Amino acid sequence: MSGPAALRAWLAEQLREDRARWALWAPVGLGVGIAAYFLLDREPSPWAAPFAILLAVCALVAGRGALRGLAVALLICAIGFGAAQVRTWSVATPILDEETRPIAVEGRVVGIDRLEGEGLRVVLADVAFPRARADDPVPARVRVRLHPGDRAPPPGARFALKAILRPPPDPAEPGAYDFRRHAYFLRIGAVGFALAPGTVVAPPPTEGWAAVEAGLERLREDIRARVAARLEGAEAAVTTALLNGEPSAIPEEDLEALRLSGLQHLLSISGLHIGLVAGLMFFAVRALLAGIEPLALRRSIKKWAAVAAVLAAGAYTLLVGAPVPTQRAMLMTGLMMLAILVDRSPLSMRVIAFAATVVLLTQPEALMGPSFQMSFAAVLALIATYEAVGGWFGRRHAEAGPLGRAWLYVLGLALTSAVAGGATTPFALYHFQNVANYGVLANLIAVPITSFLVMPAGMLALLLMPFGLEGWALEAMGAGVAGVLWTAHWVAGLPGSAFIVRAVPWEAMALLTLGGVWLMLWLRRWRLAGGAVAIAAVLLALSSGRPDVVVAPSGALVGLRMADGTLLVSSGRAARFEAETWQRRDGLPGEPAAWGRHGDGSDALRCDRTGCLWRRDGITVAVVAVVEALAEDCAVADAVIAPELVVRNCAAPLVVDSRALDRRGAHALRIGEGGIILETARADRMARPWN
Repeated sequence: MSGPAALRAWLAEQLREDRARWALWAPVGLGVGIAAYFLLDREPSPWAAPFAILLAVCALVAGRGALRGLAVALLICAIGFGAAQVRTWSVATPILDEETRPIAVEGRVVGIDRLEGEGLRVVLADVAFPRARADDPVPARVRVRLHPGDRAPPPGARFALKAILRPPPDPAEPGAYDFRRHAYFLRIGAVGFALAPGTVVAPPPTEGWAAVEAGLERLREDIRARVAARLEGAEAAVTTALLNGEPSAIPEEDLEALRLSGLQHLLSISGLHIGLVAGLMFFAVRALLAGIEPLALRRSIKKWAAVAAVLAAGAYTLLVGAPVPTQRAMLMTGLMMLAILVDRSPLSMRVIAFAATVVLLTQPEALMGPSFQMSFAAVLALIATYEAVGGWFGRRHAEAGPLGRAWLYVLGLALTSAVAGGATTPFALYHFQNVANYGVLANLIAVPITSFLVMPAGMLALLLMPFGLEGWALEAMGAGVAGVLWTAHWVAGLPGSAFIVRAVPWEAMALLTLGGVWLMLWLRRWRLAGGAVAIAAVLLALSSGRPDVVVAPSGALVGLRMADGTLLVSSGRAARFEAETWQRRDGLPGEPAAWGRHGDGSDALRCDRTGCLWRRDGITVAVVAVVEALAEDCAVADAVIAPELVVRNCAAPLVVDSRALDRRGAHALRIGEGGIILETARADRMARPWN
């Protein structure tokens, strides 16, 4: 048998032997189709997904063998692509084109965020601009920061205020976090700030889903108020976040400590929290029913306890607002309890595959965010590890005494932290450019505190609140939170607690994800090929460079790469958020330095009052400040950057002016052997619905 034929036969054998795992690849196929949709530069034809589905069905009916397998893969990918298209159409909302003048805004309060300090931010739905023209775009929702000193309006009430609104901001550079797309799927078409205190113009609704939303928001506000009556500072903010899902009031220094110590996941209501809520309710109800002899002897109290656990987890999910990690955890918890009800094993890869499939079909945009990626990566890695070593732990636990079981718990906790941390680290590097070096140490201290004190006390507090008896439970929870925060600050203060890396291209992240999934989903030895793919992804990430010229979408800031690799910017005061983002994506802390009035003191960057000339590898880029310099710079430069001007009749091969920024967002230039490579945040102003 020839080499290629032998390889095909070997692969076919591996695939047959692992056929029990085929179904686990369904959510992966959905994810590939969804990612393909979101990575397109322009909105595809509405017939793209139906045509691909029809083609796959025809191939499935007519084909045989490997062709049928490829048809199934294409069908699943096409369904994912179509789900993303349908979701995009279903949430469509107008987006403001430009910043407004002071304008009257009215809407129903559907969200209240308490910011660090005394700030308040509200999300208004069913928005109206009472004095706008009939053809002015009116978004479905707007997010507005209230006037200082303004009190929080009643949830569900119609609220009127005068504000300045602007479109949701574009990415700071091509490939950076796209808040505009995130806001689109929340149906938020404008953000802004109030110019004066607002007024309530109508009470909350009393019927329908709007009344339910308002009731949940009022419940969250009541929980916040009860926590504030007992606790203060960061302890109150974190306790509130764990009880009602509102993390926006946590001080920035504490958030930074949680990030640097690897404990930020404790604020994301996900598997740990839902699992603890369900587990505590399960064992509490089972213990209570076990004390009732007739029930314990004649009924399956384990199944009754499973139903109670699902109800408790579902109520908690609604209370915290059902973010994606919570939905995933709730789906998995529900399926695990269903397995108990039908006398099946609750721990399996099929559980996470089911949860991923439901989330991807209902909220396909979640695939592109860090919450989905990190939470599913952690759980997938933990289940794969459990499959490999669970039997060993089970045997040792059965044979061990009290001290041995305690050591096994510590070992299991360390292994869990190491596996989950290792699985989420690539995504943390991709999205945030930093990773905690002592995450295992921090989690060894903080997770037991959360498991045995914070969450049990929080559950008791919620159960006691209707009777007004929650005070002592909240204080106990606050003491546990204080211990978690102390751990975070201590670990974050250790030498080398975290490191920052430069941003990596999405292609490297996609390769790494594919390699990791291949490694964890298959059982036979061919899964080790996933390690080779992951190594290739790391090499690709290490070989990738950063842009040489960056222009902020607002046009207020330009960054130029110097010979030593550092980025100098045109201003130390303008566009601070963009400057910090560029520096972080360079893998450096703080903000980039600004060049001086005459440049950087070298021949590479020379400036005067009309602008600057920057030279690199035989390429000249002109940064133009005044119209009078355009004629001269257009004649000598390979690229002209005039972010605050409108440029016409310029001989330079590449021109980036205010019109280009308005159409295509942030610009990035790379200097290569073939000249200048241009990247933009979007293909055109109307290329995608969120543009």
